Amino acid sequence: MNQEIKLDKLSYFLAKKKTFLVCGRSFDQLCIKEDVERACGEIFRFSDFSPNPQYEDICKGVDLFRSENCDAILAVGGGSAIDVAKSIKLFSTMDPGDIYLDQTPVASDILFIAIPTTAGSGSESTRHIVLYYMGEKRSISHNMALPDYYVLEPMVLQGLSQYQKKCTMLDALCQGIESWWSVNSTEQSIVFSEDVVRRIVANWAEYIEDNTVHAARQIMMASNSAGKAINITSTTAAHAMSYKLTTMFDIPHGHAVALCMQHVWEYLLDHIPQCIDIRGTEHLQAVLNDIQRQISLDYFKQMCINLEMRCPVSRDKSNQLEELTESVNLVRLRNYPVAIQEDDIKRIYARILQDES
Repeated sequence: MNQEIKLDKLSYFLAKKKTFLVCGRSFDQLCIKEDVERACGEIFRFSDFSPNPQYEDICKGVDLFRSENCDAILAVGGGSAIDVAKSIKLFSTMDPGDIYLDQTPVASDILFIAIPTTAGSGSESTRHIVLYYMGEKRSISHNMALPDYYVLEPMVLQGLSQYQKKCTMLDALCQGIESWWSVNSTEQSIVFSEDVVRRIVANWAEYIEDNTVHAARQIMMASNSAGKAINITSTTAAHAMSYKLTTMFDIPHGHAVALCMQHVWEYLLDHIPQCIDIRGTEHLQAVLNDIQRQISLDYFKQMCINLEMRCPVSRDKSNQLEELTESVNLVRLRNYPVAIQEDDIKRIYARILQDES
């Protein structure tokens, strides 16, 4: 289903439900806090999880959801809160005696609504989940994880720092571009990708510099389209290479993706003859031409400079390059439309890392 509803219609769905509210600790400072609480009948709150959701924390949420006999889940927050809520929905119908990650989800009629408080991941419109199990990042994709409804309320973005707004917006932009050139792209996903790029190019400066509600709404809609795009295609090389940068240098996901994007885009333009998309090099060239008409690589690079997306400083470059290269998700690399080898990945990381001066 995954349809947008307005905030003032939330009570129509939740007033007679026992709602399990999954939210970050910043929920109490949100401008929509009272609206959300008024919309719910009975409400049980769960916030005991980290920004990088741990499997053990999610299990606590599943136990609480079951013990309170809730029949609706409402996620309010960024990608982490929404991922936790998705996981709780999937795991709540499984056998608690076994590892949830080893089981197959069982269908349920649990109502699931998401209210994103950032404009970046588009998680409210994807079936994808990221969580951490025994220190390792695990990715799950299942249609049951897709929220039934979502609310896009741009006022919540006014509480973000400038840096948060920049990083999350760049994540959405990179998702849109990566989905556009993905080997899995479809006519529908390209419509979403084009919408992402068009809205962000037209509104990013006003969103960052002037903080208008109009621009915030446009960026939030772009983020939602980015989620819908990667829900069809998944992401490609820029995202595959970003995750270890985030954990190794403690930089936000969107910042890391933007740094990788500049180089994987350039690599793609230089290696079109090595196309692995079954639709061929002419198709890939046409796609890149279409992207170019909306946003060029030079424009993207200058945008990152203007937004101060600085490269991390490496104090152990040789070892860090090895660790970064080994970390890359090969599944996501298969969505990238040209062949890329381990040495190429290492060279890209070498350009991203700055030597300690």
